Amino acid sequence: QVQLVESGGGSTETGGSLILSCVMSGDISGIGRVAWFRQAPGKEREGVAAIRRRDGTTEYGDSWKGRFQIRRDSPGGRVVTLFANSLKPEDSGKYFCAAGPGLVLIPLNQTYAYWGQGTQVTVSS
Repeated sequence: QVQLVESGGGSTETGGSLILSCVMSGDISGIGRVAWFRQAPGKEREGVAAIRRRDGTTEYGDSWKGRFQIRRDSPGGRVVTLFANSLKPEDSGKYFCAAGPGLVLIPLNQTYAYWGQGTQVTVSS
């Protein structure tokens, strides 16, 4: 079993930055990819970014490309971080970390086996 715990959410103004962290525990030997999702009130969950845990290959959703970065602490490591920069009010929502087997990152909105509880991000204008 794999557990995911997110941290680092909070409130900021337009143009600000936040750093969201996802720490994995348990047997992560079968985890090939980790992703961040955002769920805004009244909307479906959207894939923000994803990374392959071993080689660091990344993919981003169009809304976040060029502003957000997803990084892992080390090849096969337990921490995946989302650097959220140039934040806009429309980035607000609850951000979830997800992990699963396999190496395919696209489409971003695909099934993941394990999910964290989420961390709230609020960006004011």
